[in-house]
Amino acid sequence: MLAIAINKMKELILLRGVPGAGKSTFGRTLSEHHIEADMYFVNPATREYKFIAEKLRNAHDWCQDVVDTWMDDSIHRIVVSNTFTQEWEMEPYFKMAEKYGYRVYSLIVENRHGNPSVHTVPEETVTKMKERFTIKL
Repeated sequence: MLAIAINKMKELILLRGVPGAGKSTFGRTLSEHHIEADMYFVNPATREYKFIAEKLRNAHDWCQDVVDTWMDDSIHRIVVSNTFTQEWEMEPYFKMAEKYGYRVYSLIVENRHGNPSVHTVPEETVTKMKERFTIKL
C-alpha cells in the first residue's frame, strides 16, 4: 500500500548548480516536464540560444508560470533546472509546491566532469556564482 501512495505523490525537483554542471542534461532524464529559465532564450524555429541579460527577469517569470500551469494540471513530476545559487531564488517554487500539494526535492549538481557551460557564461560570472552559492542543510 505504501508503494502505491508514493507513486501517486506529486514531485517538484529543483536542480541547482553553476553553469556547465549538467543540470539540463540530468533534468531531461528525470522528466519530460523539465524546464529552465534559459529555455526562454531559445528561438523555437532555429533552436538558437541567445541570452539577453535585460530579459532575465522575464525568463524566470515565464519559467514560474509554466511550472504553475503544470502544477495546476497535476503533472506527477516536474523538474526545474536553474542555478538557484541563493535560497530566495527557490522560494516561488516552494510556495507553488505548497499551494498544489507537491513534495519538493532540491538537488545540487556538481561539475565533476569538468565540462564548460553550453550557455557561454563568462568564467568570472561562474566564479561569482560559486562564491554566493548557499546551502541549507
